[in-house]
Amino acid sequence: MKTVVTILMISFTGLCNAQFISGDDKLHLGAGALISATTYTAVYIATKNKKKAFWYSLGTSALAGLAKEVYDGGIQNERFDTGEALATTIGGLTASTTLSLFVGNKREKRNKRAAKIALVN
Repeated sequence: MKTVVTILMISFTGLCNAQFISGDDKLHLGAGALISATTYTAVYIATKNKKKAFWYSLGTSALAGLAKEVYDGGIQNERFDTGEALATTIGGLTASTTLSLFVGNKREKRNKRAAKIALVN
């Protein structure tokens, strides 16, 4: 069965067209990640709250993407590009999720370990 599924998957890959990702969308993704990482760091240092830092950083990157596209659409007379706004938000989501996974874990593990030792003694 695995062989049949593999053969079918390989045969259908020729029918798929890859989507083109422009250089501008890559810049938006990077800008969203940078904005999000900066915001996450500032909020986490101030509050020591991972959930607050995650949501503030994600919201800031989404707001930056929307503001830039509104600026492009209104002042520069270009069209509102939802793909670029979405790329900025996805960059923010990537940075927020990554930082949320890796920030603050050592202290929490140390506190849990100390609590277990205190319970045993």
